[in-house]
Amino acid sequence: MSFPNVWHHRKVAETAAKACEICHRPSSSVLITPDNKDWFYACPMHLKDTKFCTPIIDHEAIAARKKREEDEEIARLKKEYEEKQRKKKEKEAEKDKGKDGKKEKDEKDEKKDESKPGETGKRKEAGAPPKDEEPKVFALQKTFYQQRLNKKRQAEMAKKMRERIKEPDFFPAVPKGDL
Repeated sequence: MSFPNVWHHRKVAETAAKACEICHRPSSSVLITPDNKDWFYACPMHLKDTKFCTPIIDHEAIAARKKREEDEEIARLKKEYEEKQRKKKEKEAEKDKGKDGKKEKDEKDEKKDESKPGETGKRKEAGAPPKDEEPKVFALQKTFYQQRLNKKRQAEMAKKMRERIKEPDFFPAVPKGDL
């Protein structure tokens, strides 16, 4: 009847919040086993407590996400660099034509263009949500895990007892004959 000590954190609707298993305050956070054999409500405050549970960190997923973010950043920087090079070539071509009046305007435009890429990068960084996500997988400490196993075992024993009581030969028969 044992199940692994791996618990996934799930959120339920605030209207479906029930009492936390530890402190009995309403909570919309649920810890559930991967095979859905056991689950219980727990406060987010308890999930941060290392004496209750510890997060299981998937280093491969973090490395993959970091690599993907780096690739996106490299692609964005390459695009900006190519755009600057293209504008620079266009301005050199205009200067070769010898248009004096437009040279001053081009220099002003160039200053504006140089400031724009930095601003867009800052806007993207400011608008992006923080990447510090809460852990989603936990391992309960030994005592809490043992409590869950005991509770599940007791519930199963109670279920078996209810089934046995329904059987007709569970109770002793009434004595027959004279005494």
